[in-house]
Amino acid sequence: MSFLKKLFGGKKKEEEAVPGNQFSEEEYEKDYELKQQGLEQVLGKMHDMVGHAIIPFAIGGATDMYYFPNGIAGTGFATMELLDPAGNGPKPNRLGTYELVAFTKEAYNSGEDEQTAFNLVQSRICSIFTTIGNYSFEAVLNPNETCEVPVPPEEGKNICLVFDHYNPGNAEFKIGERQHHLLLCLEVFKSEMEFARQQGSAELFKLLKEKGFYPYSDMDRVAVA
Repeated sequence: MSFLKKLFGGKKKEEEAVPGNQFSEEEYEKDYELKQQGLEQVLGKMHDMVGHAIIPFAIGGATDMYYFPNGIAGTGFATMELLDPAGNGPKPNRLGTYELVAFTKEAYNSGEDEQTAFNLVQSRICSIFTTIGNYSFEAVLNPNETCEVPVPPEEGKNICLVFDHYNPGNAEFKIGERQHHLLLCLEVFKSEMEFARQQGSAELFKLLKEKGFYPYSDMDRVAVA
């Protein structure tokens, strides 16, 4: 169980992401290709558009957004910046190191209108990825754990998350020969987070799946607990 001290707090320093190592442009390009292949084995073919952050994540900006509209219904999102070409990245959890994923039922929409349903959920997930991505270098985040991210009162309610190991059909995330995994960031209602803490995350996932809400982070639904 985690409670972050502030929203989007901290910066993932480049030297923390790549401790004692320097990689060539060719190594990064090869790693990108292998990582994309690994993600597509789990999430389906990746969209050719990328949501690039103005300030790179490695120096304190937001994560880039990578889109996967060809897997389950809706759109999947994933990070590709937590793991470096040597496999270093977040503090290993009980399954090892990982990239983050999240989902919306909204279809991918490349329109510039920031107020579309897709862009609103994309923006929120990007904020979650940035926060959790930074936090993952400071704390061990395991599947089935919960996390509450405080939000300034004028910006709304705190963000409540439950993590899960995302491997549909036992599809595993590998980068070349390296075994990693995908950590699902699932936004839920506070009552659902409290239910997960009391009854176990597996019980919450069961209820969400029965209603067709898992693994989506859309909040335009009723709470199941």
